[in-house]
Amino acid sequence: MNKSLRLATVAPEHPPAAASDDAKTGVHVSYAQDAFERWVLFLDTLRERADNMVAHERQGMPPLLDFDYELLMDARTFERPANYALLRITRVGDDCWDDCVDEAKPPVVIIDPRAGHGPGIGGFKRDSEVGMAMHEGHPVYFVIFYPEPMPGQTLADVHFALRDFVSEVARRHPDTSPVLYGNCQAGWAATLLAADCDGLNGPVVLNGSPLSYWSGEAESSPMRMMGALTGGAWVAHMISDLGDGRFDGAWLAQNFETLQPEKAIWDKYANLYAHADTERRRFLEFERWWNGYYTLSREEILGITQNLFIGNRLEQGEMQFDAHCTVDLKRIRNPIVIFASDGDNITPPQQAMGWIARLYPDTDALKAAAQRIVYMTHPRIGHLGIFVSGSVARLQHRAILESLDAVEALAPGLYEMVIDNPSGDPDCKAGDYDVRFEPREVGELGTVSDDAALKQVAQISRINEAAYSLLASPWLRTATSPASAEALRALHPMRWTRMMFSERVNPWMALVKSTADTLREMREPLPDDHPAILAERALLARTSESLAAWRKGRDAWNTHVFGAVFGKPFGTLTDHPTTSSNKE
Repeated sequence: MNKSLRLATVAPEHPPAAASDDAKTGVHVSYAQDAFERWVLFLDTLRERADNMVAHERQGMPPLLDFDYELLMDARTFERPANYALLRITRVGDDCWDDCVDEAKPPVVIIDPRAGHGPGIGGFKRDSEVGMAMHEGHPVYFVIFYPEPMPGQTLADVHFALRDFVSEVARRHPDTSPVLYGNCQAGWAATLLAADCDGLNGPVVLNGSPLSYWSGEAESSPMRMMGALTGGAWVAHMISDLGDGRFDGAWLAQNFETLQPEKAIWDKYANLYAHADTERRRFLEFERWWNGYYTLSREEILGITQNLFIGNRLEQGEMQFDAHCTVDLKRIRNPIVIFASDGDNITPPQQAMGWIARLYPDTDALKAAAQRIVYMTHPRIGHLGIFVSGSVARLQHRAILESLDAVEALAPGLYEMVIDNPSGDPDCKAGDYDVRFEPREVGELGTVSDDAALKQVAQISRINEAAYSLLASPWLRTATSPASAEALRALHPMRWTRMMFSERVNPWMALVKSTADTLREMREPLPDDHPAILAERALLARTSESLAAWRKGRDAWNTHVFGAVFGKPFGTLTDHPTTSSNKE
């Protein structure tokens, strides 16, 4: 009796344990199913990205603008041909030019960067520079470029083509000067138009644009150090020779991705996998632009590296397009608006604004030159966010356009543009936020240290380039053919890592597509607070942190080696523009 009673007493303790095991099993099974479904959706998104890439190339890689446009001028037909063209934006959704544009407002000419990718970053969605300019009633013109350069195309050819474009816009709007919008590498192109011997009138807006290539802290410039440690411009020359006279823009895109591998190579895909149900559209929208690789001519890439990135001749006033005129930044009398970000690791504020202190030793010198320079810094947005962030377009870019008259009315000097937006809403109306221009001193921008190390880099680059041009380049050009150049292009990691997921290359992706289509109709995703989902997100975050730690170690090692080879690390600032007064 006692034994049976004892059994009866302990028996009820076992079922809860069994129930707990069943619950754990259920959690594991449900997570495994959800993870598998997201993996299929993830692969299907990569498939669609690859197919979009193939389709875009077959269409001739047209500009990815979310606006209707008409072609006004094609520089391929000019006396000095270049692969550029001028477009006029004609329609935004259901609104045409006549519905949107106030002809009394100055026309806006947006120039996109030619830094490996195709044109369109300034207008590939409605909330963009193009969209905001049209929203504010400005006539909008857009400068595009074609995938292939003209044979032997030089920076001078591009410069004179851009000058003809701006002159045509000025002719169409004789009562007001055009506003030049230069994005990233297009910023120095716009600056050159204002700094050459002819000069141009009208404000120049520079968004994330490097003009001072020797400025900036060593730790924030890993690409400069890698370029120095590989010997300078001869590498770009060799890649161009292997490309049959063309430099593949995929190499530049790869450089951008290796700057922060934890973001470009891990976080981007981890976020897509973790949110496979909601991130598909946003991911594909951006990747359509990111994976369109354009080429530069051998002459162009060498002109860019030797004159700008390595030689720093623009800032030093040594850059020439012909024997009659030297480009001089002191010649500029146009109001300049500089938009930079502390979160930009490609064009940090020091590279965007360091030239001011080099040209003008103090604020009195700037005022004596009758120059007005306005800068605005964002506290955290990344480089691409300056151009593609919808919230930045709706607030910062809109505020710039709405403030152009106020900028032109400023007395000569240096100013910080501060936006007070108490609501924090980027969609606030013009009266709900306030823009003010606070006078600043040139000394507040920071002082740059000795450039001796980078002068050594430039000298070594010139020696290496001369040796390569004399000893190796003729042999590589002889050995290279169009077929070998095309094979090298197809085998670039930035292409085959995308193309391997295309149905046209990998027949298994057809099964992924059909499975994904079925899953989307029946899928019930786990909630975000599911324990297994939380554990997964934590693992993804730790992996990203590990990659970031590796990247920081790599950059620190490069800095150490650079210092051992060339001496004192370059471009260390004692201070840089404060962003404490910026309110979003």
